[in-house]
Amino acid sequence: MTARLKLRPGQKGTKKLLAEHGDALVCVRYRYDEANSTRIKTVELIVEKTAWRPPVRKFLDSDRVAVRIGFTEKDLIKVAKAAKGRWNPDVKLWYIPYGNVRGTELEKHIVLDAFPGK
Repeated sequence: MTARLKLRPGQKGTKKLLAEHGDALVCVRYRYDEANSTRIKTVELIVEKTAWRPPVRKFLDSDRVAVRIGFTEKDLIKVAKAAKGRWNPDVKLWYIPYGNVRGTELEKHIVLDAFPGK
């Protein structure tokens, strides 16, 4: 099944659904199932809206964070080296400035309970 068309509220093909759902309508998608020769119209709706505060940043961009990378993960080791990471063999962790880790695949490897120099 492939989605060929995604429409925003107010565009041609969404008017009836916009009248039915109002501001809750986010988008309308048309999906095509070639095996069954059918077209499926789906809608995305907002079902709840609550206040939310973004979490407080835990690290400054200049803070060095501990990152655990397995010895066999050669691609991640190259990324850590490119991000100015330093290997500490005593604790078997990489220490990299958070600004270089933020938004990369290394971010999910941060060890939160490790502190540099300890």
